[in-house]
Amino acid sequence: MAFKPLHDRVLVRRVESEEKTKGGLIIPDSAKEKPSEGEVVSCGEGARKDSGELIAMSVKAGDRILFGKWSGTEVTIDGEELLIMKESDILGITA
Repeated sequence: MAFKPLHDRVLVRRVESEEKTKGGLIIPDSAKEKPSEGEVVSCGEGARKDSGELIAMSVKAGDRILFGKWSGTEVTIDGEELLIMKESDILGITA
């Protein structure tokens, strides 16, 4: 993939949610919500302070993250649907 986000932007691939509930019920496609969990594909170099000093990114490629329901912009790159969002839209890193 030949795409690198700029500044404090992050490219994210959504992680698909479970097909079944804990009780064993199968969730139909029409009832599923888009997952708010993803994997970082690539990151920009970070934001800059007014002085020009670089603020390093807190996430890196390969991290699994949680983000808000309406976060990011959907894009299609090489036939794959991905999200581009600011690092500040990321709620946390999952273990």
